[in-house]
Amino acid sequence: MSWIFSVFQILGALAFFIYGMKLMSDGVQRAAGSQLRNILRNMTQNTVLGVFTGFLTTSLVQSSSATTVMTVSFVNAGLLTLTESAGVMMGANIGTTITGWLIATLQSLFATEASLKLSLSVLSLPLFAFGVPMILSNKDKIKYWGQFIIGFAILFLGLSFLKDSVPDLRSNTEALSFLGNLSNYGFFSRVLFVFVGALVTIIVQSSSAAMAITMTLCMQGWLPFEVAAAMILGENIGTTITAEIASLVGNTNAKRSARIHSLFNVIGVTWMIILMPLILPLLGYFVNDVMGQGDPFEDTAAINFGLSSFHTLFNLLNVLLLIGFVKILVKIAIKTVPASADDDDDTRLKYIGTAALTPELALDGLQKETAHFGEIVTRMSGYMKSLINSTDAKERKKLFKKIKKYEKISDNMEEEITNYVTKLSNKEITPQTSVILRTSLNICNDLERIGDVYLQMSKTVEQKVENKAYFTPDQRSNINDMIAIVDDAFKIMNTNLKNTYSKVSKDSAVELERKINKQRKKLQTHNLDRIGDEDYNTKSAFYYKDLFVGLENVGNHIINVSESIVGEV
Repeated sequence: MSWIFSVFQILGALAFFIYGMKLMSDGVQRAAGSQLRNILRNMTQNTVLGVFTGFLTTSLVQSSSATTVMTVSFVNAGLLTLTESAGVMMGANIGTTITGWLIATLQSLFATEASLKLSLSVLSLPLFAFGVPMILSNKDKIKYWGQFIIGFAILFLGLSFLKDSVPDLRSNTEALSFLGNLSNYGFFSRVLFVFVGALVTIIVQSSSAAMAITMTLCMQGWLPFEVAAAMILGENIGTTITAEIASLVGNTNAKRSARIHSLFNVIGVTWMIILMPLILPLLGYFVNDVMGQGDPFEDTAAINFGLSSFHTLFNLLNVLLLIGFVKILVKIAIKTVPASADDDDDTRLKYIGTAALTPELALDGLQKETAHFGEIVTRMSGYMKSLINSTDAKERKKLFKKIKKYEKISDNMEEEITNYVTKLSNKEITPQTSVILRTSLNICNDLERIGDVYLQMSKTVEQKVENKAYFTPDQRSNINDMIAIVDDAFKIMNTNLKNTYSKVSKDSAVELERKINKQRKKLQTHNLDRIGDEDYNTKSAFYYKDLFVGLENVGNHIINVSESIVGEV
């Protein structure tokens, strides 16, 4: 049973490491969420700058998976183009090599524990001493930076536990002989271990964790340098699965962005597999003679520095090689991921679909989806105007169905956005993010209510037609005038939904709300004054009243939207 216990020790140490990485990543994303959004949106004007942006973001969040998921989500939200996302993905691959150097350095420190008397308390406990008081702070930014520090401390412990859990194989000649034989088949051996590295990364869903496993196995004598290098190449391919999974619930462009990431890594791994016999000896010379760490082919203490050098060199060369072919990669992605029928249906959710991001980084997509919801509901005003003015029975029938369809769409969109916001709200969020999420719910509720009002108004028109009640030219003209004012209010509302919330003013919206109320009072007075006149149909008067009251209700919900936005600031 001892081997079962050993397996669970390794799994537990790995889980500890992954949890530390997640704490670090989530902490920095929450602490600097708005800054990260601004970096990704504003620093990707060209491919070279995009590469730097991807490198910087990944270095900050210490997770290439987080950066790629973020990038795919931003492409889905229309905040990044495919070309811009390609640069960010390339930079993320370089940024993730920082993790390798961190692991190599820490593993080296742990390896020298006997001579330096270095213990876990020396490395981890001081970080806990700093981090715990910080997470108890009332200031959110301090709290989240404290989470980052504690994650770093847990990562230290996870690495140490992983090293202690993996048995030392250097004294087991039979196992070493078996592994040595597996690596003696040249190109095919390299392909085999690339596959193994990709598989490990897919299983643990973290290239950093897969790299930690690889480096630990190297230190304990399980893997020779050339085998571990091939596994690291596989880990580059395995990490693309995260972006591919994140894109499944996105639009076509999101899927294409993930495909660019996959193409970049697969092409890079392909040429590197071929050139490894030439490059690895040069790296061995670099690590041994330049860095002074020993020969990674012979000295297990130097292997991790050799692997870190290899990982960095591979990604740098791959970026330099492919950065000039970004447009070709984009074309291949477009060809291999054809547009789906859903892309033509803009009555569906377009910009959100997964809560994989931290809430602070999901706000841009949420705002764009809310603005999209506003545009969908706005269309109902045009259908209602056509319905009121139509004299053709077939056309009216189509318009009745259209309004019913859009009311159902508004119900579905409100439900889906609410579910998305609920998922985000269940995570740890800052007070400012909580306010924005609550504002989004209020906005969606008002937009859905607009759909309900228009459906009720269409039923009023339907009853009017069935009862053969007719509007006078003045009644029809007055209703059309009121619809025109409501349409102007919709324009202001949609502009406010698209703008940066902190820059929105509700003055124009309030002015149009007053005009709508003024028009309603005018029509109500005129209607009451005419009831009883011989030439004024009473049934038509009641239908007339229901319509202008309905339009006033639409106006009330429109102003509520702008007031919710301004109230959020």
